[in-house]
This record gives sequence, C-alpha cells and structure tokens, in this order.
Amino acid sequence: MTHFYSAESVTAGHPDKLCDQIADAVLDGCLALDRNARVACEVLATKGHIVLAGEISTAVMPDIGKLTRETLENAGYNSKDFEIESLIHPQSPDIEAAVNDPLDAETDPDAIGAGDQCVVVGYATDETPEMLPLPVVLAHRLTSCLTLARLTGAVPGLGPDGKAMAIVEYEDDIPVKVAKIVLSFQHTPKVDPTDLTEPIWKNVILSALKGMPYDDSLELILNPGGHFVLGGPEADTGLTGRKLAVDAYGPFVPTGGGAFSGKDPTKLDRSGAYMARCVAKNIVASGIAQRCQVTLTYAIGMAKPLAVEVDTFGTGLLCEDDCLALAVQTAFDLTPAGIITELDLQRPIYARTAVGGHFGREDFPWEKLDRTGLLMATIR
Repeated sequence: MTHFYSAESVTAGHPDKLCDQIADAVLDGCLALDRNARVACEVLATKGHIVLAGEISTAVMPDIGKLTRETLENAGYNSKDFEIESLIHPQSPDIEAAVNDPLDAETDPDAIGAGDQCVVVGYATDETPEMLPLPVVLAHRLTSCLTLARLTGAVPGLGPDGKAMAIVEYEDDIPVKVAKIVLSFQHTPKVDPTDLTEPIWKNVILSALKGMPYDDSLELILNPGGHFVLGGPEADTGLTGRKLAVDAYGPFVPTGGGAFSGKDPTKLDRSGAYMARCVAKNIVASGIAQRCQVTLTYAIGMAKPLAVEVDTFGTGLLCEDDCLALAVQTAFDLTPAGIITELDLQRPIYARTAVGGHFGREDFPWEKLDRTGLLMATIR
C-alpha cells in the first residue's frame, strides 16, 4: 500500500527557532557558571524587540543581554535592530522543594524529583542511519544546506529565514523515493527568486539528497508564496517551543510532553525525552525491533516514572512489548537523577540542539548505543 509521509524543518533565522536558540544560549550560560542552575527561560521575538521571561535560580547570573545579542548575530541578524527586555525571576520555592525532596525516594540522598509532570515520547526506526524517519532527516538536511549556501555565498542574496518540507513515498511502510520538496527561502529585494532556481538546486537540494532515493519525477516547489523579502521577527512573531514537532520526530510520533529549549535537565519534558530516545534507539540498534516508541510518564516531585510503555508496532523479534518494557527498567535508570548522570546533562551542551532537531546527531549523549548488550541479556 502506498502512503506519503511529510516532515518539515526551519533555519536558524526562523523567528521561532531564533527564540529557541536564545533560550538555550541562556541555559548554557547559566550551566557554564553553575552546573546546578535551575532554568526555565521563554523568549518572544517580534519586530525590533526580544523579550525574555521565566524562572532562573543560579549562583551566578550570566549576561543575558550579551548572550541574546550574540545569538542574534550568529543567526544572521543585526542585534542593534532589537531592544532586549529581560523579565527573569527566581524559580518557585515550591518547585525547588519538589525537585530537591522527592516524595517517593526519602531514603536516597542523591535522588531528585521531576521538575514538572509530563509524558515524553522517544522513537527510533531502522529506515535511516540516523534511526529517524527519512522525511525528518531530509527536511533537516535541506535547511542545513540552505544556511550553508547563505553563509558561503554559494547562493547569492539569501536571507536568514527559511523553511523546508520533504514528502516521501512509502510502500508498505518502507520509503521508496522522495516525491516532493518544498523550500521557502528569504532573499534580498533586488533578487528575483526564480533566478535562484539553478543555484538552489545545485547547492542546496542536490547536496541534501545525497544518498536519498529519488528520480526524475521529483517535484520541486520553491517559494510557493512568491517573493520572500521580509522575514524573521519583522515578518512573523517568534516564540520558544512552537516548533516542537520539528525538534522531535515530525508527525510520526505523538507529542507527549512540553517543549525542550530553555529548560534545565531537572525538567523531564527535556531530559526524559532524551532518555526515551536513547532507550528506543538502543532497542532498534540491538535488533530487538525495527521500529520502537518509548513513552515515559512522570509526576512533579517524584523520582520514579509512573508508567513505562514500549511499542514496537509489531516489529519486535524477541519478546512481547510488555516484557520489553520491564527489561528497559532493568537496563536503564529512568529517574531524573539517573538520567542526568547517565547522559551528563549538567553541561552547556544545549545551544546546538536548538537548530536542526534534537535527535539523530551522534555527538549528543542521548544518541549513544551502550545498552544493546544489556538489553539482549535482560530479555533472555
């Protein structure tokens, strides 16, 4: 049976992604000075204004204005065009107490409670080397190549804002070819976007398609809205967390928890999602299943997950999903403290996650494959 599955990505200059990057730059700035910093930073970007709000409790507060302006410049904007307002205040003492003194781990002095209640979902599939759905991988490649073409001048006249969509044809749940690509790219007023078709094809699309299945039937849709001169916060207000599907697995996986960027690892919306991905990826890499979805449920102020669910979509080879869920709880420490320790999350590593997706890049610690042997041993 034939199906068409799609996924999208956005560039660093997209206003929502700009906000995610600023929030994570602030988080990294805090963790660089205090590894125990508690951070929940939200950002709004609109024409001429950047507003930061949220809760931060840290031994040393970084220069938020400087971090914001550096992020603006790195994304391709003139920071002098923006007025920056910070409305940051300390974390609630109730939340602090819930994290520091978990209700269900009174005898463990090192335990911490979840910083919020959440349901998080992790996923992996064997259809690509990244263990992500092919449309997701291609969409991120397209925006990455678009940004590179702007920075190198390979495509003249590009602006920092841009979006991509990849539509892939599947036969019986197997990707067979890339069917359509939609690419929207900001450009200078003097540039006719139709004149950029050839350099975009050569320097962006062909580069992104390397190793991908496609043929002459591939349909390209470039700047379907026509001219795209006004972009970024001047054209569209941005907010942190509004590209959660882009950050994760596109439309392939249910969105369980909240957004990632701007949150320290005691917020299980983020660290729990990273561990769920790690678990799912190890299951697929071990050959136990071809596809796997892991769902973890947490309550604020409690250390142990309330529920652990594994779904292999009928591709499991060695045991039933309920048995696999039990094996997961043996092979992985799913408590907040265990996740933070195992993935070494109290470091300034988050700014890079804010563009190009949070999964599928080998240098992220939640992508490591070091539990395959233990999983196999546990289920046998």
